[in-house]
Amino acid sequence: MSSETTRSPLVLSISWGHMDVEDLGVGKDFKLYPSGGRPWDWSETGTRHSPGVQPDDVQELLAHGATTVVLSRGMQLQLQVDPLTLRLLEERGVTVHVAETTEAVQIYNDLATSGTAVAGLFHSTC
Repeated sequence: MSSETTRSPLVLSISWGHMDVEDLGVGKDFKLYPSGGRPWDWSETGTRHSPGVQPDDVQELLAHGATTVVLSRGMQLQLQVDPLTLRLLEERGVTVHVAETTEAVQIYNDLATSGTAVAGLFHSTC
């Protein structure tokens, strides 16, 4: 498999409630990881703004080989990150970046283009 086929898809554009992701199209929230991604449906794991991103939300990212994870907190930093999620990632030796969504996209895209096995959870509204 070439590095191009395993590279994480880039976020082509981000604005309130709208993301355009390379090879995946347009949506609101996304889970992205090496070689792919999909829309992020919070109802799958019961995610809410508080306590925020759940350990189950990141399991899929790890299963796809991510060694670095970027977690966006929303455009207005309303999405929290459950401390259990950070603990899980730390225990797995995963580098974590937590940031406001537009900053998170920049971090993620920089890592993806550098060849890092990066994954991310992106929330494009509050």
